[in-house]
Amino acid sequence: MATLSAVSCFLSLLFIALLVQLSNGAYNNVVSFGAKPDGKTDATQAFLKAWASACSSAGASTIYIPKGRFLLKATVFRGPCKSRITVQIDGTLVAPLDYRALGNSGYWILFIQVNRVAVYGGTLDAKGAGFWACRKSGKNCPVGARSITFNWANNIVISGLTSINSQLSHLVINSCNNVEVRNVKLIAPDQSPNTDGIHVQTSTGVTIQGSTLQTGDDCISIGPGTKNLLIRNIKCGPGHGVSIGSLGKEVNEAGVQNVTVTNAVFSGSDNGVRIKSWARPSNGFVRNILFQNIVMNNVDNPIIIDQNYCPDNQGCPTQGSGVKISGVTYRNIKGTSATPEGVTFDCSPSTPCRGIRLEDIKLTYMNKAATASCKNAGGSSSGILVPDSCL
Repeated sequence: MATLSAVSCFLSLLFIALLVQLSNGAYNNVVSFGAKPDGKTDATQAFLKAWASACSSAGASTIYIPKGRFLLKATVFRGPCKSRITVQIDGTLVAPLDYRALGNSGYWILFIQVNRVAVYGGTLDAKGAGFWACRKSGKNCPVGARSITFNWANNIVISGLTSINSQLSHLVINSCNNVEVRNVKLIAPDQSPNTDGIHVQTSTGVTIQGSTLQTGDDCISIGPGTKNLLIRNIKCGPGHGVSIGSLGKEVNEAGVQNVTVTNAVFSGSDNGVRIKSWARPSNGFVRNILFQNIVMNNVDNPIIIDQNYCPDNQGCPTQGSGVKISGVTYRNIKGTSATPEGVTFDCSPSTPCRGIRLEDIKLTYMNKAATASCKNAGGSSSGILVPDSCL
């Protein structure tokens, strides 16, 4: 009797818990809204219906994408919503094979004006090869689409997501607050143009950790207006490294501050840690930056500041960057350079770099000490320094 009573009590509690869940939120399987996991049937409207249901729910809700392949066109998931939403992806979202289907939208999957959204797992396959081929051929091509974008969003989690073959950037975080990106894999071929892994701009409180970034452009690019950004435990390469910039394209531009990159490994990338600005007037700035505990494996430019960025020598009337770079620390950075020069500080003659600090650097080229070059850069150094400091 005691056992039956205990079982009855347990079942009653389970039933109550289920009622609470049903009253507080919703479980939205996209298949129940008409999506077919065949990779051929357009599932866009089914996904939007699932989003509308979750967004209007008074309680926390879940959108579930089961195993299978779901064809998705350019889609906007718009808020604000009433409560927290979890998007659980066990399947693969695929873009149309014809790259023109995403047209000039600039995005594939866009979350806009949303709060408390978490995206877990899954794969995004943007099928970008056709778009890259168009770009390389010099034809008249669409602007291209970023795979997943968050605009004006707060308290966001992106975890365990894999994105392959994006037309342009894989993940864009724009005008957001409190975003955590963890354990993502963003992959595109080495020669695919402008396939940045993660782009962050005009955002505060972003953390990127435990992620693998293998792309044809910057593994992570950091744009104007970024502050309080933490990047840790990442693997980068191939790609163009972690780049602050390009900055200073506009005269009036928000600065970048409080950025930390720590416990990172760069392998075969064009750059390691880079700060880059246009050689033109600007009131922008870069300050309070820390690059530490980093391993470089055969990286072309392990440590570089380039304030004379001017592609094809066009649009740089004074050939001097106005971006003020100060308070940048490089600590415990070791490994191999793929070129003789392992440290390059090419700063602006009109706005020199100030407060650059080197601590315990050991970079070699072909089993010998790499070299260092400084132009218009000032600062200090300490600890083991290979190459010798040029500050």
